[in-house]
Order: sequence, then C-alpha cells, then structure tokens
Amino acid sequence: MVDQPPGAPTADERVQRQSTLRRAFVRPELGAMAGTVLVFIYFAIVAGGTGMFAADGIMNWGVVSAQFAIIAVGACLLMIAGEFDLSVGSMIGFAGIVIALLSVHLGWPMWASIIAAFIVAMLIGAANGYLVIKTGLPSFIVTLASLYILRGLTIYLSISTTRQTIIGGVREAAQGDWLATLFGGKVLGFIFYWLADMGWIATFQAGNRAGQPVVDGIPMLMIWAIALIIFAHVLLTRTRFGNWIYAAGGDAKAARYVGVPVDRVKIAMFVFSAFCATIFAACQVMEFGSAAADRGLLKEFEAIIAVVIGGALLTGGYGSVIGAALGALIFGVVQQGLFFAGVESSLFRVFLGVILLLAVILNTYIRRLITGER
Repeated sequence: MVDQPPGAPTADERVQRQSTLRRAFVRPELGAMAGTVLVFIYFAIVAGGTGMFAADGIMNWGVVSAQFAIIAVGACLLMIAGEFDLSVGSMIGFAGIVIALLSVHLGWPMWASIIAAFIVAMLIGAANGYLVIKTGLPSFIVTLASLYILRGLTIYLSISTTRQTIIGGVREAAQGDWLATLFGGKVLGFIFYWLADMGWIATFQAGNRAGQPVVDGIPMLMIWAIALIIFAHVLLTRTRFGNWIYAAGGDAKAARYVGVPVDRVKIAMFVFSAFCATIFAACQVMEFGSAAADRGLLKEFEAIIAVVIGGALLTGGYGSVIGAALGALIFGVVQQGLFFAGVESSLFRVFLGVILLLAVILNTYIRRLITGER
C-alpha cells in the first residue's frame, strides 16, 4: 500500500474513474446537439435562399418546434420515471373539444372552460397513473386503452351535442377573456415593429397590413414551450423531486427501499403529461378559433420520438429535458425545412422512422457504456 501524505483524501476504490471525454459522451443530450447542428447546416445549404431563415421563416419552424416541445417535455419526465403515455394525442383532441363545448355550446365563460378542461384532463392523467400503479399493468397497455377511450369519447361528445366533429365560434367566445390571452395572444410585438422600422425584418408591401412587420409578436405557444422547458429542466436537475424521478425510473424497487415515494412520483408525472397536452390543446384551439375531434392524431408518438432523439432511454432512469427540447427543434426544422426545400412533405414520416431507429440504436449503445453490458 502506498503511503499518502497526512490530510490527503483517500481514493475510494469502489468509484470507477472516467475520462472527461467518456463523461461527455454519455450525456443524454449530446446526440441531439450533434443532430441539431447537422440539420441546421443541411438546410442552410439546401434552403438557405428560400426565406427559411428570414424572420417569418424562423417563426414558421419555431412555432412547429414549440408544439412538439410542449408535449415532449411531459413525455420526457414520464419516460425518465419509467413510464409511457400513449393517450397524449387523444388528450389534445379531448381537451380542445371540452373547451369548445363548454364555451360555445353551453355558454360558459372562456376562462372557466379552460380551467375545467385542465381539471378533467389532469384527473384522467391521475387515473392513468393510478391504474398503472395498482394493477401492475404496463403503462403502454393502460394508456393505449385511454387513447381509444378518449378518442371515441371526443367524437361522441362532439357529434351528440353539435352534430359535427368541428366546433367553431371559439375565437368569438374568447373575445376579451383574460385567460384566453395566455394561450392565444402574442407578446413583445413592439420589438418586431422596431426591427421593421430599422429595416432589419421585412414588412408587408400591400393590402391592409402594408408597412407592418411580417412577424408582429411571439405567440404564447412559444412562451409556454420555453417556460415548460425551463421549469422541467430545473425540476429535474436542481430539486430533490427530480432525483426521485430518476430513481423511480432507474430502479423503482431500490428507490422504495431508500424512501422515495415512487407511486406518487409516477402518478404526478402522468398528471404533468396531461397538463402539457392540455396546454397544447388550449393554444391550438385559440389559434384556429375552433376545436376538432381528430386533433392531436399521432402526437403521442411524435413526443416519444423527440424524447428518444434527445437521449432518453426507453427503459427509464436516464434522459434530459434539454435533449427532448432539441429533439423537438429538429422535428420542427426538418418538417418545415422540407417544405422550404421543395421536397415532398410525406417524406417527413420517413424521416421520423429513420431517426427513431437510429436514436434507439445509439441509446442502446450508450446504455451499454453506462451499465457495462456486452
């Protein structure tokens, strides 16, 4: 045994030494960072002169990315906790129809309709989590059932009350409502008018909006996305509850032994997933001025893919909110970039399949690095 000078810290032989490069390589968001850089370089080359990176072009793919990000944040925390929610897409359609039915058909104030939609959706999320915990069934099965139940119930409620699957009149019902502006308004418009006056962004040249900037504010959808990303990242990395989320997904049995309330953590994550889906629904309803029973179709899979691209493991216990946000950004840029590049839009689905396969292969390799599996 080699003598150490007095007061020197003793090395713990149980702790495996890792190089800085290895620690950086196993960061969840590393792959998403590299993918984001590559995507931007590619579209800068093939679509750089099409207006994709002009103010209105940036706003175009920024809004789409924000849509993905809102539901990806909820899916990310839930997947890190070791569970899935396949009812997210149906929850979006359901919450939107609830808002429209209560405000337009029943005459409720818009603020009350929005709050009611959040309460109902979060109760359903809690029910999903409770069923998963109490029955021991995989969350995949429980939320797959919820997917069909909610979609069928959404269509039934819409047709039985209004004889149609699209309910309009939401924009009129939301006029002057204090809460509706938090989901359908725009902020920081004065900055864009100033930028237009300085000649740094384009303005409309004809029509009723002649002289106005092509971008007149940041939609609340994007504000919600940024707020959720910041909140979830801080929760996950700076709080005890964040440690509990990792523990619940990493090894639930061991986590229970050390006092982690695994059941409560998982149910809370199902509730948060439903909360994020309802934010998406409320923003969408306010943007279009209507609700449709088929809204949110396949969004659950897009959310999961964004999280997987962001580095989360399908087995739970590992992932990053920043990575999920970058995965959502990649989605938005590619979806709109294909349009700007003049490529057939159906190829976006091809991209989703390919990128999911590559992300799972990469994540499997990373898991083996972490766990030492062969």
